[in-house]
Amino acid sequence: MGSLRQLPSQTTHSHFPVAENAVIRVRIDLAYDGTDFSGWATQPGQRTVQGELSRVLGHVLRLPEPARLTVAGRTDTGVHARGQVAHADLPPAAWEEHGPAALRRLARALPPDIRVRAIAPAPEGFDARFAALWRRYAYRICDHPAAADPLRRRDTLWNPRPLDLAAMNEAASLLLGERDFAAFCRRREGATTVRALRRLDWQRDADSVAVGVVVADAFCHNMVRALVGALLPVGEGSRPPSWPAQVLAAAVRDPAVRVVAPHGLCLEEVRYPDEGQLAARAAVTRRVRGLRGAGARCRRVALHHPLAEVDVGGTRHQIAVERLELVILGGRRRR
Repeated sequence: MGSLRQLPSQTTHSHFPVAENAVIRVRIDLAYDGTDFSGWATQPGQRTVQGELSRVLGHVLRLPEPARLTVAGRTDTGVHARGQVAHADLPPAAWEEHGPAALRRLARALPPDIRVRAIAPAPEGFDARFAALWRRYAYRICDHPAAADPLRRRDTLWNPRPLDLAAMNEAASLLLGERDFAAFCRRREGATTVRALRRLDWQRDADSVAVGVVVADAFCHNMVRALVGALLPVGEGSRPPSWPAQVLAAAVRDPAVRVVAPHGLCLEEVRYPDEGQLAARAAVTRRVRGLRGAGARCRRVALHHPLAEVDVGGTRHQIAVERLELVILGGRRRR
């Protein structure tokens, strides 16, 4: 059984062995077709994945209100997910009574474009957002006039010009590493645009569809779709492979970079460390993002850490080592 979390009050209930206001954290693995959703996050008057899942989960577990969810990746309007992960903090009594049947009841109650794959108590230290090592997205593009599959039109972009994937991979290799991706992100007040891009490469699948795989510790708003939009002109031959890196170095949005349509994008996987390292990973992520977001001047010292070896599944030169960092406030030392 997952760990119980104690909120401030210590009031107890005579027939329940833990504090009345304790919660149990539950991990939820899910998939969805994003076509008819206005993204993940709840919005007034809009149909969203979070809104639907919160409502139905609250109903299935007989909660007094919709369940509050924290998610690994807040997907945009029209973006799909095959490997999304969320967590919810629930009253232990509700979970003990209704949890064993929750998966079956969710399958009946959820709309057909959302499917919960697994729901179970989470291990100690688990946080769907902050404990993640990385997220993996895939973007599908068909560039052959006869190969476009009408049955895949909701998850595959049609591109009228043929793409040179070798040129796109050359350009993509120049974008890897921890960088400020402001040129490829929609800015949000108080949010950092520094991200660690671990993998970005293109291959043809069995149907000759071009599939771009993108892995990073996290993504800012529109980042993946803007990266794809910068690589497309390279693949079409209208821009050199050096152009996306030049856009990145400028650190401002370039109107020549097209943010591609959302329907070709899918969140495929979220990777977490071993159970004993979850809390440490979450603490490091919160600290590093907090300092980045505050715009602190810092010196970063590479730290070889048990969480650091992360195979992101790329080709040999793109298998990255996730380097957790000690962030030291203050200026750089003079040499």
